[in-house]
Amino acid sequence: MAMSEPVIDYEAVYQSLPGMVALLTPELVYADVNAAYERGSGHSSADLVGRFVFDVFPDNPNDPEVTGARSLRTSLLRVLATGERDSMPLQRYDVEDPHEPGVWRERYWSTVNTPLLDTEGKVVLIVHRVEEVTELIRARGTPEPGRTEVMEADLYTRARELQELNDRLRRAHAEEREVALSLQEAMLPARRQVRHQGTAVRYRPAAGSLNVCGDWYDMVDLVDGHRIGVSVGDVVGHGLEAAGVMGQLRSALSAASRVAAGPSEALNVVGRYAHVVDGAESATVVTTFIDFDAHTIRYSSAGHPPPVLVHPDGRVEFLDRATDPPLDARPDPRPRPEAATTFTPGATLVLYTDGLIERRREDIDVGLRRLAEAVCRHRTRDPEPLADIVLQELLPPGGATDDTALVVVRL
Repeated sequence: MAMSEPVIDYEAVYQSLPGMVALLTPELVYADVNAAYERGSGHSSADLVGRFVFDVFPDNPNDPEVTGARSLRTSLLRVLATGERDSMPLQRYDVEDPHEPGVWRERYWSTVNTPLLDTEGKVVLIVHRVEEVTELIRARGTPEPGRTEVMEADLYTRARELQELNDRLRRAHAEEREVALSLQEAMLPARRQVRHQGTAVRYRPAAGSLNVCGDWYDMVDLVDGHRIGVSVGDVVGHGLEAAGVMGQLRSALSAASRVAAGPSEALNVVGRYAHVVDGAESATVVTTFIDFDAHTIRYSSAGHPPPVLVHPDGRVEFLDRATDPPLDARPDPRPRPEAATTFTPGATLVLYTDGLIERRREDIDVGLRRLAEAVCRHRTRDPEPLADIVLQELLPPGGATDDTALVVVRL
């Protein structure tokens, strides 16, 4: 006689898990907690379910240096935006004693936030798992040299060493990030380096990571007539190395644009230069030559997402008829394609990098459509507020995982 399949009581399994686990809604409200979470947090299920996470665990108002709650908020918002699991480094949290209001206790938690997705890939719950390591981190004096105490002391020492290493790495990453951002700011052009005043530029670094300094923009006055060149690009990599490569490619394209007959010729020159620049492999760039007298835009792209042209009547046009592989993608460079389009005064041209539109588990066409709709909806705004609105509507609430460059030109 065949044995029947065992029936698993997943509710009982959930409640028996030794680690602290909570289920959070997309609004970051407690949907359920297991018994270990109740014990570890000091709050009952009845006290937690239905409450906003950061109403229960706010930042300590007496110590602004403790950033555990803020880091957790960023992690949860990133999970909601990307649909990807996010593992946080060991964090210090100051937790208000539920039995002594106004008294804050130092806690050390290691947290992993995992999304539960529906059939369409939308986050419906977040599995919020917490490992309590406070007793291993907290200084408790020198233990007696007994057998159990020696093991405990060894665990404590190892945990303390890991915490110190984590702190050093965080400080080193923060320092490199600041240096890289300062270098990028020094190398990117000033906003008003062209005669045409109807422009806005933005750069937003990736949130909480070193994925910064690969994206760039450039605007130059061209030699003949009322014309400007506008470009954006993206270097593979991050940190100081990417910032250095970015600076070399931007400078090369800026110089080439001033003397080239058109955007494709400018990219041909930069492509040959990229061949001898370490780290320039697979860099992408799109450049446009805008003629305000003839009302034309000539453009060429090396593997970059297409600029968006929104006409005064709301018609949207993607400049995607002259797309070629990224810089240095071919062993023997060949001439790049070039296309042209016309515009009516009052139209809006938007160039950007992929951090603005790309999301994990989402087709790029969705992001392109989201960008086009945002620009079309707000097309009557001046470039400066329009740039802010586009970033606000398209970037995830907790910040993107890639940096973003954006240029808005009112034609």
